[in-house]
Amino acid sequence: MRISGKMLASVFEMLDRQDLVGMSTLQINDLVERFISVDLAARPASKGQYGFKYVLNCSINDVVCHGVPDRNEIIRDGDIVNFDITLEKNGYIADSSKTYLVGNVRPAARRLVRIAQEAMWKGIMQVRPGAHLGDIGFAIERHAKRNGCSVVREYCGHGIGREMHEEPQVLNFGRPGTGIELREGMVFTVEPMINQGSRKVTTAEDGWTVLTSDGKLSAQFEHTVAVTRNGVEVLTLRRDERAAVAS
Repeated sequence: MRISGKMLASVFEMLDRQDLVGMSTLQINDLVERFISVDLAARPASKGQYGFKYVLNCSINDVVCHGVPDRNEIIRDGDIVNFDITLEKNGYIADSSKTYLVGNVRPAARRLVRIAQEAMWKGIMQVRPGAHLGDIGFAIERHAKRNGCSVVREYCGHGIGREMHEEPQVLNFGRPGTGIELREGMVFTVEPMINQGSRKVTTAEDGWTVLTSDGKLSAQFEHTVAVTRNGVEVLTLRRDERAAVAS
């Protein structure tokens, strides 16, 4: 899992170097597929999963999750766009996502992205042996609500390993001290989806794309984490995040 996670982190570090303005979401998909398959000699685990044809989800602005790559969908200056990517190496799968600020993003959108990232870390910092899944969800939702945002409840984190989606579900809301007790060796994702307005969502006609019901923005961040003897290890940690975790 550490190997898969480190490789997946490098995919996002590759995307960090791209000028996304003017690129289509299908171009991003193809770029990521080549990088995973050729440069990393790994497998893009999302391709073929549940009948999905692509290697990632591209979710722009009011798309909450599961946005489908399209050659006619162009990333524009001022957009926020989430890339949700999975990677399998040697039979083990890692899952991570990041919301990018593209060009001149408005302050309200920047604020939402910051809150979503903070909410993910609030949840991750609850992970330790003896803690409960409800502690994670409570920390995430409390941070979102304190900042005037809402948490999507229909989608959540999940166990992961040899399969992309395993038990348990890791909800982004909850009550402290409730849910499964965490034990050393557990591996799962923490992935809050934070909305600017209502938490309600709707699914597009394509059967995949999930949007906010009120048309307001949504942002998401995700890491694959492992419960360790003393706390938590973020298996998909990127270089730009190491200083923040160390502090």
